[in-house]
Amino acid sequence: MMSNTVRTVVRGCGGYLPERVLTNDDLARMVDTSDSWIAERTGIRERRIAAEGELTSSMGACAARAALDDAGLAPEDVDLIVLATSTPDQTFPATAVTIQAELGITHGAAFDVQAVCSGFVFALATADNYLKSGQFKRALVIGSEAFSRILDWQDRSTCVLFGDGAGALVVEAQKLNGVLTDRGVLAVSLRSDGRYRDKLYVDGGPSSTGTVGHVRMDGPEVFRHAVTKISEVIGSTLTQAGYEASDIDWFVPHQANKRILDGAARRLGLDPARIIVTVDKHANTSAASIPLALAQGRADGRIKTGDLVLLEAMGGGFTWGAVLLRW
Repeated sequence: MMSNTVRTVVRGCGGYLPERVLTNDDLARMVDTSDSWIAERTGIRERRIAAEGELTSSMGACAARAALDDAGLAPEDVDLIVLATSTPDQTFPATAVTIQAELGITHGAAFDVQAVCSGFVFALATADNYLKSGQFKRALVIGSEAFSRILDWQDRSTCVLFGDGAGALVVEAQKLNGVLTDRGVLAVSLRSDGRYRDKLYVDGGPSSTGTVGHVRMDGPEVFRHAVTKISEVIGSTLTQAGYEASDIDWFVPHQANKRILDGAARRLGLDPARIIVTVDKHANTSAASIPLALAQGRADGRIKTGDLVLLEAMGGGFTWGAVLLRW
């Protein structure tokens, strides 16, 4: 017997990338590296860099407008904004309220979520709970990052990995039948383990150094943990929803490293043709990478209404998580 169930359904998707392209060859003129060294180890060929005066908020607002246009909705139709970012405009207020003001929204609530590269998954899970509870009706879930502002451009182990950009989803609460074929968010799994916080971090902050700091990473350790932790949380999410990996139409992972994506896909038995990959063009845009990849998959016609889509990410903390949704 079917019963009404509230699901968080995607209404629109949009992305924004800065105009400036920084290629691997460009980086080779800045630090001791090469296109082949970067591409072989990461799959990255180029990344976008925010212009002077271009902020996390302005990029996020552009992505939000694109998502609203895709949904056929106006800013005033939204009553919640959840922004995932590790590069806020200011220590406070939350960058989400700046985006709220830029969009001309004066009602509802707006706040930031900080879970580094897992941020968009955590933000979507947060919005899902608010919408299912009935506290809000429609949300903008945004991932926006200006990671170029916290990179040490002399550290070739990190500066080659990251880029800037923003992506957004418009999601809304809908009463559906409570069956596997329902659209919307079907299952969520979130994890964190602070014992590994020194493996990927920024060496500054208001209460520690009083400075912004730079990204630091123990690359081999992050890689070692990534594939196993990602595989575990994906398995948990699929089991929770009653699906198997073979049921997935599109796997949209956090775009950190092509080898990590391939390793996770192999462990799960996923067809590589079903993975949406943007890391070659965008590099690692942290919390923006998943919504940017979703926007790409929608724009080129791969992701269609009714498709089963699996999102996953792992980031500093460590934090990691997965969301299974039907588009």
